[in-house]
Amino acid sequence: MKEKISIMSMASVSALGSSDKQVWAQYLTKKQGFKNKTFNGKKTLVSALSDADWNAVNKLKETPHYKDLDPSVLLAISVSRKAVAKLSWKDNFFGINIGSSRGATTLFEKYHSEFLTHKNGYVSTLSSPTTTLGNISSWVGHDLQSSGPTISHSIACSTALHAILNGIAWITSGMSDRFLVGGSEASNTPFTVAQMRALKIYSNDKSAYPCQTLDLNKKQNTMILGEGAAVFCLEKGTQKEAIAVIEGIGYATEPLKHNISISTNADCFQKSMTMAIGSVKLDAIDIVVMHAPGTLKGDISEHNAIKQLFKDKIPALTSNKWKIGHTLGASGGLSLEFAIHMLQHQKFIEIPFLKGQKHPNKIKKILVNAVGFGGNAVSLLVSINQKKLK
Repeated sequence: MKEKISIMSMASVSALGSSDKQVWAQYLTKKQGFKNKTFNGKKTLVSALSDADWNAVNKLKETPHYKDLDPSVLLAISVSRKAVAKLSWKDNFFGINIGSSRGATTLFEKYHSEFLTHKNGYVSTLSSPTTTLGNISSWVGHDLQSSGPTISHSIACSTALHAILNGIAWITSGMSDRFLVGGSEASNTPFTVAQMRALKIYSNDKSAYPCQTLDLNKKQNTMILGEGAAVFCLEKGTQKEAIAVIEGIGYATEPLKHNISISTNADCFQKSMTMAIGSVKLDAIDIVVMHAPGTLKGDISEHNAIKQLFKDKIPALTSNKWKIGHTLGASGGLSLEFAIHMLQHQKFIEIPFLKGQKHPNKIKKILVNAVGFGGNAVSLLVSINQKKLK
């Protein structure tokens, strides 16, 4: 990176809650955010927002024109308002890039069902404008009255971190001084759950920890689907009031061998982590927040990549998916938020399945990983803001 990028604020909503205080409090417990919900007559464990948080999000529908928006858009509007409200951005010229792996799943399923069941193939007038991926950022821009560029995209489960890469690219180019970036996913829908089950990666585990992220001895896949959103406000350089600093970015894509494959040693992660770390010494990395979705191949291959890169200097390893499941396009954002909380509170949050790790005495640098179908890996090196400490 030519210049460091400041993270000025963040906001999220997930099974952990909807405020910084709630989220950190949940990380300090062994509590998980899983609930049994019924999809097409079958009970399925998912990571879900609380009723109180959904009620707060759904109050947005009281605003004219918002009642027809997909939950993924409403989640993005809700957290974006909070993130921007924490700052004193004096004008409305800032970019927005909030992506999603699935997009408007609730409305897609609703409108497609209407199409199939109506004798004349009727489709709602709003079926197209409310289900485009661009729908997310454009409505956030409308809500915040931003006059900058609004961009949405889908790069599967690395979507949120790709949004951050894109925001950094715009800022570094000089085309925008500030960017609101992140991911939003309202994925707890019948068809999405069915798709995840069809991949044979969904958890059927009945133990105390049904999503066994980074249990390298597990005998079955244990991924659990989740919902949520996370956004971040970025500015150029190291600003004194930044809550954290991005000092390295890395990205790589593996050649496809299978639609959802990743190589044994996750070559894409080795490349993205190496690029993000740059000239920083390996033993300066205190923690890696892993993608680690709770699948057999996914967890082991990423762990192999870390061993290949760090050898005998492996940092403390963790992930939040054992608590909140896999939130697809939002997951990288929630992982970055997790890393920032550990930097702010100077406390490593361990994972139940990796015992005996050496905890860092001082947390200065954390590597955050995410990867999507086809090996679209992203790594961010985020560090404590030294200016804020002075």
